[in-house]
Amino acid sequence: MELQYVQNKIYLIRGIRVMIDRDLAEMYGVETRALNQAVKRNFERFPKDFMFQLTDLEFQDWKSQIVISNSINMGLRKRPYVFTELGVAMLSSVLNSKTAIQINMGIMRAFVTIRQSFISKPIGSIAELQTEIKELKAYIEDAFSDYNDINEDTRIQIELINQSIAELHTGNILISKPRKRIGFITEE
Repeated sequence: MELQYVQNKIYLIRGIRVMIDRDLAEMYGVETRALNQAVKRNFERFPKDFMFQLTDLEFQDWKSQIVISNSINMGLRKRPYVFTELGVAMLSSVLNSKTAIQINMGIMRAFVTIRQSFISKPIGSIAELQTEIKELKAYIEDAFSDYNDINEDTRIQIELINQSIAELHTGNILISKPRKRIGFITEE
């Protein structure tokens, strides 16, 4: 299964990356009804941070995102369940088959790829911010070459800019850095 295909099936709902039950069922090669029945039989394995059902408003928003004109023909009579990354991982134990395990590995790779793409972007943004702050400082210093000729507000702004630059250099502000991998590591 292609990574891009799986990534296109990951939605942002309630600020959480999730997958819809019908998409997961399609990937696993089972009916949505069968997937949901398996989950209901093992409901204690799926707390709210693993799975939840869309509200009516979320359901309407989601349907408009994927442009479904006739929800009855598309099999969307009920509000779908959505699974977080943890819920998708738990699905492989509920749908205990070799196919489910292989598909699940592909889905986990898609979630990891999306997470890594968001983690790596802020570092470039911080560098851009740092450059813009330095340019602003240089502009203000050039415009007011004599520090004594500027008013108190501008002096405070220059000091705040200097403080921001110092924090960027010392790392006192929160910067998303790639984290060290934890867990079982195989030697290659």
